[in-house]
Amino acid sequence: MALWGGRFSGESSALFKLFNDSLPVDYRLVEQDIQGSVAWAMALVKVGVLTEAEGQDLKAALDALLVEVAEDPQQILASGAEDIHSFVEQALIDKVGDLGKKLHTGRSRNDQVATDLKLWCKAEGEQILARMQVVRVALLELASREQQAVMPGYTHLQRAQPVTFAHWALAYVEMLERDISRLEDTLKRLNTCPLGSGALAGTAYPIDRHALAASLGFAGPTLNSLDAVSDRDHVIELCSSASISLMHLSRMAEDLIFFNSGEAGFIELSDQVTSGSSLMPQKKNPDALELIRGKTGRVYGSLMGILTTMKALPLAYNKDMQEDKEGLFDVMDTWSICLEMLIPVLSGLKVKRANTLAAAQGGYANATELADYLVAKGMPFRQAHHVVGEVVVKAIAEGKPIEAMSLESLKAFAAVIEQDVYEILTIESCLSKRDVLGGTAPNQVAAVLAAKS
Repeated sequence: MALWGGRFSGESSALFKLFNDSLPVDYRLVEQDIQGSVAWAMALVKVGVLTEAEGQDLKAALDALLVEVAEDPQQILASGAEDIHSFVEQALIDKVGDLGKKLHTGRSRNDQVATDLKLWCKAEGEQILARMQVVRVALLELASREQQAVMPGYTHLQRAQPVTFAHWALAYVEMLERDISRLEDTLKRLNTCPLGSGALAGTAYPIDRHALAASLGFAGPTLNSLDAVSDRDHVIELCSSASISLMHLSRMAEDLIFFNSGEAGFIELSDQVTSGSSLMPQKKNPDALELIRGKTGRVYGSLMGILTTMKALPLAYNKDMQEDKEGLFDVMDTWSICLEMLIPVLSGLKVKRANTLAAAQGGYANATELADYLVAKGMPFRQAHHVVGEVVVKAIAEGKPIEAMSLESLKAFAAVIEQDVYEILTIESCLSKRDVLGGTAPNQVAAVLAAKS
């Protein structure tokens, strides 16, 4: 029986029921709906709507239902209920009879679903945070393993200056730590309890909402009933946090896909996270990374979906808001699996140090060092920049790195160049000179690793 059937003399059409029912999506809130129902039953006991015995009977029945649905979750979808709230209420009535009909006193599905969803977001958000910390550790371990590996750093996908592979990995640690901070802030903001807000104006019973919020693990109650039942900022913020995080993971995936390519040959990915071709037996495809990159788009889509759904809704609750969950659930599932997938990718990754070093040495990545050398000899930087550009043109024409050019050839471009120039053109010199906080100098990288580990 529908929870709202008394006002209607006719039955809903089968098409409307199919279009209207949300159980195929919100069944995932069953644990939270039962948790909230237990808390509400205890609150009704405190204000005298239920006796202590009635409250305990309801709690026992709800606890039993939680065990039953955990053992057989398919019974929820098989019930044909309109939504998860209808399912729980009908299952409760089946267990305790008319007593089950008392539970909804003073409560609306509006504050009920708002509470369920926040409880779910809190639980899922904490799991995502834990997974992000594991990925962070995996990145730090990779950086620690590869402190000695030298590779070219890139701008515009062109070799720019040498960096260590550890420095590259630590760049993504910084991004991940910002993602963690964003999610922590989101979880703080959503940590208020809507239960007791009723349909939109607040419940008519003298519920202690502070105690009710505490019983559900919230920091406190919401302070405006209109906002409480129509607020979905937490859904938007989680989708936004996920989108930013997936953007970072996608960038990392793109870097590693390139590093793994035959053109770069910087790394080898584990067999555990790659696949082969059905036609070309030599192929080893970075599918895990490509899927992370690809799944980012669907997360963006869910963010735009909920923003568009909410953009013009008047206060308070509107049925449009039933569309809040499907995208959110997919976002959190996708975010979680992408983070989980990165762990074996990072732990099984092997850097081909000879290849990365050769690439760092072969891309004229020490050109900036030569410019700085000329500046130290008294030449204005803009002039030095021009001179070194001419040196690079000559080196390319001769098919050799700058450091392989003779002193005579170099002096033809600038008379101030002396024998000591070769010391500053080495990869070791290029790295060690970046000895500033946040730089790629090995001692700076080691200090960051020590501080973060």
